[in-house]
Amino acid sequence: MGALPDGTTGPHVFVEDLRAPEFSNEDHHHLGRVLRLRKGDPLTLSDGARRWRQAAFDDIPTLTGDIIEVPPPSPLITVGFVVPKGDRPTWIVQKLTEIGVDEIHLLSSARSVVKWDARKSEQQRNRLIRVAREAAMQSRQVKVPVIRDTRDVAEALSMFDATLAHRGGDQLTLEHPIIYIGPEGGWEPAETANRSTVSLGPSVLRAETAAVAAGSALALLRSNLLDNHSA
Repeated sequence: MGALPDGTTGPHVFVEDLRAPEFSNEDHHHLGRVLRLRKGDPLTLSDGARRWRQAAFDDIPTLTGDIIEVPPPSPLITVGFVVPKGDRPTWIVQKLTEIGVDEIHLLSSARSVVKWDARKSEQQRNRLIRVAREAAMQSRQVKVPVIRDTRDVAEALSMFDATLAHRGGDQLTLEHPIIYIGPEGGWEPAETANRSTVSLGPSVLRAETAAVAAGSALALLRSNLLDNHSA
């Protein structure tokens, strides 16, 4: 068992098989042409299943270290957000991945501005999966977060024991490791009725700020870097 790669041994890349790794054409191009790695330069490889090892760059990676398994964190943390317009979903997914969030739920709600049909929703989810993979490599993660299909918040709440970020809600603790972020206009009263809510502070936050604030707080609590009064 071990820790995450610390970034001192070169770039970090996902491969299918740590015992017989091969670079994708895109990753090989990025390492060789963009990052200008030379044969023998150090890097780390991960299979995305919480395992990684040290290697050296070549057309086929040269293995230089044993496989290290990183134990799963507890509890798993999830942030869901009602999809905002523009490129903000990309930014949110990047930052939540860097923070170490385990799952990301794409949501719609009564006040959603973005309206994706099934085809558009699948296209956007696939794009965000690629975004998460790139962010996970950049931040030396050994697992890419799961990104769930876009669901109405009521349906999502029937499937997952989530709490809603809402002004005046309860204190954020690890007792509720799944937090959903509403749209810019806020949740409809019917959406918060009889639901667990959690506060992210007194300010009115933009959707992307709220998502990162929630993910950061959960990750810091899980790492025992904040005082968890619920403990």
